[in-house]
Amino acid sequence: MEENRAVVIGGGASRYALKPTRVNSEDILICVDVDAESMVEMKTTGTNGRPLTRMECVKQAVILFIHNKLSINPDHRFAFATLSKSAAWLKKDFTSDAASAVASLRGLSATKSSGRADLTQLFRVAAQEAKNSRAQNRILRVILIYCRSSVRPTHEWPTKQKLFTLDVMYLHDKPSPDNCPQDVYDSLVDAVEHISEYEGYIFESGQGLARSVFKPMSILLSHPQQRCAQEDLDIPKSLAKKVPVVEAASIDDNHNPQAMSQ
Repeated sequence: MEENRAVVIGGGASRYALKPTRVNSEDILICVDVDAESMVEMKTTGTNGRPLTRMECVKQAVILFIHNKLSINPDHRFAFATLSKSAAWLKKDFTSDAASAVASLRGLSATKSSGRADLTQLFRVAAQEAKNSRAQNRILRVILIYCRSSVRPTHEWPTKQKLFTLDVMYLHDKPSPDNCPQDVYDSLVDAVEHISEYEGYIFESGQGLARSVFKPMSILLSHPQQRCAQEDLDIPKSLAKKVPVVEAASIDDNHNPQAMSQ
């Protein structure tokens, strides 16, 4: 029986079997935009009663991401970089030690407005690290968290050189005559399509809500070698979809509850 095709078994039933493949442990380079726009306040308040900044919310989401990723596979490793005019290392050595990774992340702080954002150095460093990862039977992924509403990121990178996967989370202001988040988003989409070895995901939000950061980071837990195309994603599902029609009708008849707010 060939492993990669449908086969007929007893009773006429059929099944599809896939040839087994190795899923490599990941080296994940998380690059956080430290431009002044990373300090924009969100609509979500923290435990001290004041609004969280984008930077504070990103830190919390990434810390949760690290712990969850290590619970899936303790062999995953993390390193950190920052992006102002160009990329720079925050923690160069990849580590699977959660405490060390979180300590590095807590040291992140914003800078003044950078004026431009060149991703070439980030991609150059990632390409070199990807070769090191491959030599250890691992794969490299870059997660870029970008916060500028008016500065389109640029890069100079060969189209055919796809050595790592690129994911992007883009937090921006709502569109206005003073910014161009759609143009910025289009540039980021182009970068993902241009760079990614496996299926890269890109998420954006101008809502200013914490859940618009935590939801994408939860989806980015997915391993690049096990992903569907982003247009086929159907998560997270709304609670309404999980209630059987008959049961929902019965509940409505008997209790007539108010609709859940979204």
